Amino acid sequence: MAQDIIPIELGLPQGDLVTLWAPRWREDGEEWEAFLGDDEDLYAFPDAAHLAAFVRTAEQHDLIDHPAWRVVPALNVPELIPDDDHSYDLVGVPELVSEQPDSWTIGELAEIVGIVRSLADVCELDEVHEVLDSCEGFSLLEQGRLPFTGREGERLWTDLSGAVSEKWDVVLDAVDQLVTVPGVDAATLEETAEELAAFHEESAESEAGVESRDDDLDTVDEPEDDEAEEDEEPTGFWVEVGIDPIKIVTPEKEYYTLRCYLDDEPIFLGSGGEIDVFGSPKALARRLADGKEFADTDLAEVSTWDEVLTKATAGELDLEVDQDNTYVLAGLDEDIAEGIDAIDPTQFELAVELLTDAADWAGDDSVSTALATSESLGWLVSFVLKPDPTRLAPSPPFDAEQGAWRKLVESFEDRLRVH
Repeated sequence: MAQDIIPIELGLPQGDLVTLWAPRWREDGEEWEAFLGDDEDLYAFPDAAHLAAFVRTAEQHDLIDHPAWRVVPALNVPELIPDDDHSYDLVGVPELVSEQPDSWTIGELAEIVGIVRSLADVCELDEVHEVLDSCEGFSLLEQGRLPFTGREGERLWTDLSGAVSEKWDVVLDAVDQLVTVPGVDAATLEETAEELAAFHEESAESEAGVESRDDDLDTVDEPEDDEAEEDEEPTGFWVEVGIDPIKIVTPEKEYYTLRCYLDDEPIFLGSGGEIDVFGSPKALARRLADGKEFADTDLAEVSTWDEVLTKATAGELDLEVDQDNTYVLAGLDEDIAEGIDAIDPTQFELAVELLTDAADWAGDDSVSTALATSESLGWLVSFVLKPDPTRLAPSPPFDAEQGAWRKLVESFEDRLRVH
């Protein structure tokens, strides 16, 4: 399947520029990756209007033979505006590594390093590869926060920060020197500039209208609204202990287990990367009543765990599952094959949450790798969960995405320890 061509923004010393990126795709048995350019030049533009004017008129560049190129010249200007997920601030990397290595910082840095690696691969920037290979931390960013925890993790982050401080200018200079801003047809640019201006004007009016309505709502019955919000706050035993009963619906069966978040990190009822699951809430409650059976569960490190066991032993544990903690995996693979319009975004988001949580808890990076936006499945997931009319829609057939999703679900099911 041909991967889509994606508008991206690069934050470079010469400014923020937009261009096009074609992530890896297979054609005639070979794997390819490309950027908009010509031979040794990377074509980039000051805004989407200039990019649109170029793609509508250019007759020669490196993406002209891409299987999806025929779609690009017909796109309107807003569709060529890079979204937040594809804006890479290379200049801001030194400031980024000065922060603590939390999940957000590592995630953003991983995306920037990923696009830099792609540029280095496609444009044969040996000096950039030398910088990225000089420190182990660069290769571990895709694994998330885990490699950068503990004493060894602190050392890795310190080494990475040092490499950025000493060598990142080499990366910036190499990429900056690649960039060429080609001329565009003046008449076409006038049209695309008008399209961009109209889009910004409509967006501003829409935002102003929403803010105005919000202001009007804020002045009406404010005390009653506050009371309603207070009434809607979740309450009960599980909220107090900070642990949730969850229900998992696989293509074959339903299971029940427990999960919580400790310092924003997921923890499941289980150990060694395997989740203890039961066929019914009663079966789970009965086994919890024998607290010794779960003495080694990872949930035992949660301070309120003994309260759960005490209530279970007394026969007072209610394991009713909230709708937000019901994860339906069944049927999603068929929906993916049918197309993005067939996918229920709420069900899909919950399923992605479950697979991601389980993998993170087990220290497995296969899910984060498969769901990276540079992968076909990750791009589809991102498109469904973060709809944006300015983004290129994934194109059928979706056989590769369906296969990748099934593989993730099968790996998750292998992680279940059924009682």
